[in-house]
Amino acid sequence: MSVLVLAEHDNQVLKSATLNAVTAAAELGDVTILVAGKDCQGVAEAASKVAGVTKVLHAESDAYANHLAENFAALLVELASDYSHVLAPATTSGKNIMPRVAALLDVAQISEIISIESEDTFVRPIYAGNALATVKSSDAIKIITVRGTAFEAAQPEGGSAAIETISIDKDAGLSSFIGAVLTQSERPELTSARIIISGGRGMQNGDNFKILEEVADKLGAAVGASRAAVDAGFVTNDYQVGQTGKVVAPDLYIAVGISGAIQHLAGMKDSKVIVAINKDAEAPIFQIADYGVVDDLFNAIPELSAELDKALS
Repeated sequence: MSVLVLAEHDNQVLKSATLNAVTAAAELGDVTILVAGKDCQGVAEAASKVAGVTKVLHAESDAYANHLAENFAALLVELASDYSHVLAPATTSGKNIMPRVAALLDVAQISEIISIESEDTFVRPIYAGNALATVKSSDAIKIITVRGTAFEAAQPEGGSAAIETISIDKDAGLSSFIGAVLTQSERPELTSARIIISGGRGMQNGDNFKILEEVADKLGAAVGASRAAVDAGFVTNDYQVGQTGKVVAPDLYIAVGISGAIQHLAGMKDSKVIVAINKDAEAPIFQIADYGVVDDLFNAIPELSAELDKALS
């Protein structure tokens, strides 16, 4: 079988979520990566080096420059007939594009798979990850999004796939790019960070997130937040970890002032090591934490920061 993976990129860098999707795709058959964009030759070359990839399709067009979902969906529909499965990372972009592809092909989408039982049977979480559904599809083409935290990333080096340039220009004419307002940060992205420190309602206000940022900078970590903290206006929604935010699985996750609502746990419970800091010893977060500190965060975090200063000096 042949499997097509939609590459996640910004026209300059191949995003790590693509590597997790490649690992899932390799369980199904020969893997082809689609790199569509504008001036993204470097991304196509990076994709060709990914271990396990047999071919890279490279599509250049102004229509793909800003990754408009309508145009990408039209392109994928044009290519889909040559593949048994079409996969994309379950990122904001993937979740925007793939349902449109499924609708245009008149097939069901299988969302956020976490394992593959066979070529037509997949496992996905439901009820905020409290239950797992095994889904069997009889569709000729399977349209799938992949939860990256459930699959190891493919090696970015070691492959030597051929790059095939395709001249398919699909402008659906349904949307246009107006502009983008991007948050600039020297910290790693939440979805790719090895260490994350997140704050919840217990932070009390946005200014108090500065003490988390100080610790994050010392650890080389990303800063996240619970939905409660985002809804309260402490930080912007690009910090949000959880079922309706970003799903992460870092090597170390430090939850500060987070009670452990199901919505938040769904986004971080696959982390390798979880440390919880909360003054409420009965907080649900301690049920999944590997290490728990029952203390006021405004005592614990400055102490942690001071200990890091000693260790780094």
